[in-house]
Amino acid sequence: MIKRFLALVFACVAGIAAAAQDPDPAKLQLASANALVRDAVTGQPIYAKAADEVTAIASLTKLMTAMVALDAGQPLDELISVGIDDFDYLKGTRSRLGLGTQLPRREMLRLALMSSENRAASAVARHYPGGLPAFVAAMNAKAVSLGLARTRFADPTGLSPRNVSTANDLATMVTAAAQYPLIREYSTTPSAFVEVDSTGRIVGFNNSNRLVASGSWEILLQKTGYIREAGRCLVMLANVASKPVVIVLLDSVGKFTRLGDAERVKHWLETGSALPLKAAIRAAVPRGATSAPARSAAAPVRGSFKSTASRSR
Repeated sequence: MIKRFLALVFACVAGIAAAAQDPDPAKLQLASANALVRDAVTGQPIYAKAADEVTAIASLTKLMTAMVALDAGQPLDELISVGIDDFDYLKGTRSRLGLGTQLPRREMLRLALMSSENRAASAVARHYPGGLPAFVAAMNAKAVSLGLARTRFADPTGLSPRNVSTANDLATMVTAAAQYPLIREYSTTPSAFVEVDSTGRIVGFNNSNRLVASGSWEILLQKTGYIREAGRCLVMLANVASKPVVIVLLDSVGKFTRLGDAERVKHWLETGSALPLKAAIRAAVPRGATSAPARSAAAPVRGSFKSTASRSR
């Protein structure tokens, strides 16, 4: 009888804990057109909004780029250079990595993940065995192996609107990418300085996701993206309310809406209550926040990369 009573008590406690951990999805109103919050341990969705709708994914692509590059096992310290074929003739985006810039493969990968550097991602793919066509083929093969049935890649940068996926597929891709320690480290590096040419010119690069530097977030992996066809996108693996969750936010309108949505997800998971978008954006982008990396005391040597921090807090 006592055993039955204890079992009932434990069941009730577990039920209360489960209820506390699973807030009401009806209370979470997000501005992103497609969204998913998934328990990273169980794989169960906690919140979903048009999560199976196929949409362009912009630079979220670079998570797959990094996985394929690391799977190839090429030397990470090998110098690779930016060539004319790495320039963006599709969208006309700019880059501070000029023609002929040489950096170790690992630092090209870091810039691609941290600062969403398109030329860095393109250079990594172009120096793959078989070149760019073979690299894109490997990206699609990797997608198939991961079971990403609605995901397709046309280029390694995400500039092509033909790079498409769904929130559900992307959550799976984030989980797969999190198995790579370097992807976790590189994507959460807050800022860095790089010597980009023979004159010794040093250029600072910031993480494209300002939440990485926020003291209120524990982000384990992240990637941002934007092209007109995709809107503003964000994926993260983060510890929220004492558990790891995957957050996917796609097609957000407005510069800070995806950050506001991320804050609303965090507040909802922690409290079970809703947070207005304007308040969420204020939390994500405090007044007077700066995006400039702090000057490093020691300048990097030629062709090298100096990180101001290795991971977010």
